[in-house]
Amino acid sequence: MEKQIVRIVLTGGPSAGKTTLTSHVMKLFTEDGWRVITIPETASELISQFHIKPFDNCMSMLAFQDFVIADQLHKEKLALDAAQIVPEEKILIIYDRAVMDDKAYISDEDFVATLAKFGLTEAEILTHYDLVLHLVTCAKGAEFAYSYNNKARTETLEEARDLDDRTLRAWSSHPNLKIIDNSVNFADKIKRALQEIFRVVGEPEPMPRKKKYLIALPDMEQLAASYNTAALDMMQTYLRETKPGVERRVRQQRNGTEYLYFYTEKHLMKDGTKWDTEKTISQKDYIQYLMEGDPALHQVHKIKYRFTYRDQRFEIDVYPFCEDKAIMFRYAESDSVELPPEITVLRDVSDDPDYKNRQLAISQRL
Repeated sequence: MEKQIVRIVLTGGPSAGKTTLTSHVMKLFTEDGWRVITIPETASELISQFHIKPFDNCMSMLAFQDFVIADQLHKEKLALDAAQIVPEEKILIIYDRAVMDDKAYISDEDFVATLAKFGLTEAEILTHYDLVLHLVTCAKGAEFAYSYNNKARTETLEEARDLDDRTLRAWSSHPNLKIIDNSVNFADKIKRALQEIFRVVGEPEPMPRKKKYLIALPDMEQLAASYNTAALDMMQTYLRETKPGVERRVRQQRNGTEYLYFYTEKHLMKDGTKWDTEKTISQKDYIQYLMEGDPALHQVHKIKYRFTYRDQRFEIDVYPFCEDKAIMFRYAESDSVELPPEITVLRDVSDDPDYKNRQLAISQRL
């Protein structure tokens, strides 16, 4: 069977949410059997890791683009080669910016001439990507969230807006360009971006309606066999507070023999609204973050089982500290509930704060 390889570019102005979106993609698609290959932003990598900078040591922006495009093309080839080698049949390649982004920093004529050095045209470059998601910078409509966490980011709000405009213009000829703005809130922005990704890969997106139930613990081995589900081993650790109103945590997730690591910040605003940012991290960074664990909170260890039943998506979280109960999530468009015969619901806990993960880290009971 021929492999399904989907190539997606995440672009936009600074502080737009690309890192958080990438983390969500990693989580959702790897759990559904996809291999996700991520390509980090080339320019930031050259600046922060290799100390190759425009206007540094007399290097012009035009000369810098030679480095960026050469490195980007090399990584794109490696990603496609890796896609052919990995055992999975479905591969998603996520580019944090790509070749056309460089057009935002030099003149159109210089960009055409630079591509010609590599034997390429703009039309040929555009065929390298199946979907381009332009995430609008937080500097346009969500200024409170504008962040300087990226070491390579030095732009002011006004400069970020200008760069966002130039980046959008650079990608404007791509036939499958989608613009994700800040019209509602950050959670909705991520949701809309994910919807576009699910559409381009041809798979149904997770249902937006979510309910949480306390259930009697079923025979998980039998249930897993009946519904062909795999167990995901997760460990979540809450970290000490370093900024008022920001809850931090890290998560280790084992998929089969492979591990993924995530760092999350939950921002609690004065008006009661919440928004999360998340990024994938290395094992080394994960271990370093564990040193910052909040001693007042237990780690939350759980085994997650995901399956579908009659067009409904279910997740069951099993906790080692409870032998007779578990938490079940149901995702479906309809409010009409059809439960697998193995499931006994004890009560709906969708709005019960005692069943939030943070509270479970305190109580260690269901």
